[in-house]
Amino acid sequence: MFASTLELPRSLDEVPTPALLVDLDALDANIAKMTSYCRDQKRGLRPHGKTHKCPEIAKRLIRAGAVGTCAAKLSEAEVFAREGVRGILVTTAAIGRLKVARAVALASRQPDTIFSVDDAANVREISEAAAAMKGKALTVNVAIDLYIGNRTGIRPGEPALELARVISKLKNVKLVGLQAYAGHASHKQGFEARAQLSRDFMGQAVETRRLLERSGIACPMLTGGSTGTYNIDTKIDGTTEMQPGSFLFMDVDYSQIGGADGNAVYRDFQTSLTAITTVVSTPSGADVVVDGGFKAFSTDKPFPPEAIRVWRDGAPRPFGGVTFSWGGDEHGKLNMAQATSPLKVGDRVEFVVPHCDPTVNLHDRLYAHRGSRVEAVWPISARGMSQ
Repeated sequence: MFASTLELPRSLDEVPTPALLVDLDALDANIAKMTSYCRDQKRGLRPHGKTHKCPEIAKRLIRAGAVGTCAAKLSEAEVFAREGVRGILVTTAAIGRLKVARAVALASRQPDTIFSVDDAANVREISEAAAAMKGKALTVNVAIDLYIGNRTGIRPGEPALELARVISKLKNVKLVGLQAYAGHASHKQGFEARAQLSRDFMGQAVETRRLLERSGIACPMLTGGSTGTYNIDTKIDGTTEMQPGSFLFMDVDYSQIGGADGNAVYRDFQTSLTAITTVVSTPSGADVVVDGGFKAFSTDKPFPPEAIRVWRDGAPRPFGGVTFSWGGDEHGKLNMAQATSPLKVGDRVEFVVPHCDPTVNLHDRLYAHRGSRVEAVWPISARGMSQ
């Protein structure tokens, strides 16, 4: 962190760059919109922590009405639990003896934790590890992960039912529901095309839930959804909760998927996450160099960061018209041929990031601000926790 309290930034012009900023007004507006929407739709909200990896944000969401948080990996969940976050759903299975032991230990400390499963042998191993815990009778909550997208899970229908029957016969695990994430639908461009795709695949999850219940197996939870499909999946009869994540921050990628209003730009939520850099060199009249490169922004998308404003003398000014190109690990290059204003060494350029989740994972902290005033510095405590 910082060597002394004297180094804590009071304003954005004191933040060491490159850095991630979170506009608190925009963040709180996004949280209020999503929580109230899910409440109106009578759906639970369990936002995905892989987006922010920040316990302070997870707790902020729970205070606003979320039922808990999702964690992509066991190590993320361990960080959230250590920081007092409750209602954790681990969306990736804990596979192997050592991870199963960690999962059972986490369940022992925090019994409301839920673990995704899609393999009978893995479920048996979890049950056996829970039974072997000394000093307490432990039942571990599990949710069957359904393959309705292009990632993990067991096939919907009869394969899922057979796994549910295995779970129902084990003493130390309890089936609490289904996990269903149609990731390929979340970024489908065009609202109607996205809605049709999500309905098709989430429909398989709903039918699987009904199949389990007709077979006498209780299935109270069907969780899934995303920022791109929250206003689609909440209207599908049989879903019970949503797990979007990017709505908190937004990014260039999500801005391109199109909204329900027919607009090509997705405007349901405000951009609260930006990256701020400093102009460190002006080697030619056509280009300037900032101190943000591969280590400051995710590079998994075909489009670069988008410049939105420049800070000079502590004040923001609208800024754009530049083309960002990668200058290596530490640097980015801005072609100034069409820039809306000139830049000089020391100016600070703020960007919307290409993809928020992996960009957050590159940084140690978030600078939470209102206007130019920094109100808090939040550790990204689960950064790098991919085990």
